Amino acid sequence: MAEKYEYEYFNVTFPVEYVAHIEISRPEKLNAFIEKMWLNLSVIVKRLSHDPNVRSIILTGAGDRAFTAGLDVQAASQGTLSQGSSDTARTATALRRHIFEFQDCITALEKCEKPIIAVLHGVSYGLALDLSLSCDIRLCAADTRFSVKEVDIGIAADIGTLSRLPKAVGNFSWVKDVALSARIFGSAEAEKVGLVSGVYGGKAEAVSEALKLATLIASKSPVAVQGTKELLNYSRDRSVEEGLRYTAIWNQAMLQTKDMKDAMLSGLQKKTPKFSKL
Repeated sequence: MAEKYEYEYFNVTFPVEYVAHIEISRPEKLNAFIEKMWLNLSVIVKRLSHDPNVRSIILTGAGDRAFTAGLDVQAASQGTLSQGSSDTARTATALRRHIFEFQDCITALEKCEKPIIAVLHGVSYGLALDLSLSCDIRLCAADTRFSVKEVDIGIAADIGTLSRLPKAVGNFSWVKDVALSARIFGSAEAEKVGLVSGVYGGKAEAVSEALKLATLIASKSPVAVQGTKELLNYSRDRSVEEGLRYTAIWNQAMLQTKDMKDAMLSGLQKKTPKFSKL
């Protein structure tokens, strides 16, 4: 199975049944992203989303120093950002298309049918927030250093942080504090505001805990897990009434599945249910 997922700058492994592990692998550059990386990540996530052998995913960064330092600014300055036209409308059109493509690649994590657990450690700047906020669960090591770094390079964050961070933490004053200042904050502050749901002593411990959680999620009905992620994400951006209506429409099909019968029966019989691949 691992041989099917060979993409430059990423290691994809399958540590236990139904769990995939995506490791960002450019440690010599603090896992900073170049264009090929976000394009490859999108392909990987979309494939895992439809892979019946996968029910949950872990996302980590290689090495001890960083989850990711964000966008490789030097590479970006020599790529699309440097290829301007003398005509502002044409330059703006090219940049808009480029930004939309980048956004779509990161949003692929949010749209993935399988829950994704991000495990952050060390340097976790800029794009690290965009990536992890598109994931479903965020854990981190005690040494994690976060920063919404974009104002320090002269731009407003445009890949997702400014849209998702306020909804993830529920404290708009704090969001503006870190987004406007680009100040570095640590794991304790991240946990306090709800950016992460767990802080662990080191990277290895954090990854181990993520694997336990991913394994637990993978043991549940894949129909129920997929539906729960879909309905939570839908309801986050809409009214309670809209969320309830969509839930009813979704479950009018999902309540007919064999998974529900097996889960209920296993509870009565005190047995561990086994669910078919989805």
